Amino acid sequence: MTASFDWLAGRRVFLTGHTGFKGSWLTLTLSRLGALVTGYALPPTTCPSLFTLAGVQAACETSHFDDILNASRLVEAVRAARPELIIHMAAQPLVRRSYREPHLTWNTNVIGTVNLLEAVRQCPTARGILVVTTDKCYENHEWCWGYRESDPLGGADPYSASKAAAELVVQSYRKSFFEGSASLLASARAGNVIGGGDWSEDRLIPDAARSAAAGVPLIIRNPDATRPWQHVLESLRGYLLLSEKLLQGDRNVADAFNFGPSAVDNLPVAEVLQQLQRHWRALEWHFDPEIARKSPHEARCLYLDSSKARSQLNWTSVWPLNVGIEKTAVWYQRVLRDSDAARAITDQQLEEFFSQ
Repeated sequence: MTASFDWLAGRRVFLTGHTGFKGSWLTLTLSRLGALVTGYALPPTTCPSLFTLAGVQAACETSHFDDILNASRLVEAVRAARPELIIHMAAQPLVRRSYREPHLTWNTNVIGTVNLLEAVRQCPTARGILVVTTDKCYENHEWCWGYRESDPLGGADPYSASKAAAELVVQSYRKSFFEGSASLLASARAGNVIGGGDWSEDRLIPDAARSAAAGVPLIIRNPDATRPWQHVLESLRGYLLLSEKLLQGDRNVADAFNFGPSAVDNLPVAEVLQQLQRHWRALEWHFDPEIARKSPHEARCLYLDSSKARSQLNWTSVWPLNVGIEKTAVWYQRVLRDSDAARAITDQQLEEFFSQ
């Protein structure tokens, strides 16, 4: 892997949400780069899951299956791990589920973040803290230009609003408790990530994979909705670049950062599916206006301005979206043929990405 991440070798990292899609990819990335990872999360919530298929638990020095809402056990786990770097990814991450379970969503995404930051305050070894939120934390005006980190936070659905609130929690803790501290606190707002191993409900790529595997057409709700699509490794690379600066003590990056693709990769759902279909002939889909009419509100247009990350972190895309879509299609097709291949194909794509 590229030498630019040699700083991770031997570093102790506490990662919440390590059993999820992004968390599993990040755990494997950190492990391959030499970090000593302590994971803290609920058991995988999907079956199958990347965490199980790729044997992610074996990549952890320690793996806790627990709830971030259990504040006392979270404090104990953080203290025992003695981390220099803490990355908080545990969340209720689904928009449509947030309509069904708003209390759980608010509790997990807001109080869970408070619990994590309270645990950090009792951890003398912590030097860098990164809280991962979402591109949906902005007050969405259906603009055609990108949201900047200085734009107002907000959200119509409980998920988006709870993540905006989590950003306010981070801002408050930074000003109230980390100002002048040796521990630096930042947040990351990533675009819609794709990649092999996501089996979540009500997400475009997992739904497409399930439909293709079952031999039935995928029914989509919003073919014209645009999102800042990117491969999961793009955002994770950004998190690591930001984390390095935090551990170096660079107070200029103790702030919020967007990690989203260039404008050419901010595509509507239908075009993403068309590109996916080129690499996955079994995939079929169609639009059902009746399902769309009955569905709860979702933003139709979303785009991030990531110029701050490019200028301050030298973060740029490694794989344009067409490559990310191809890698995603290859991953699912191989694993659907042979589930034992999940770790090998994941490691292969990690190596390909970080060697460029």
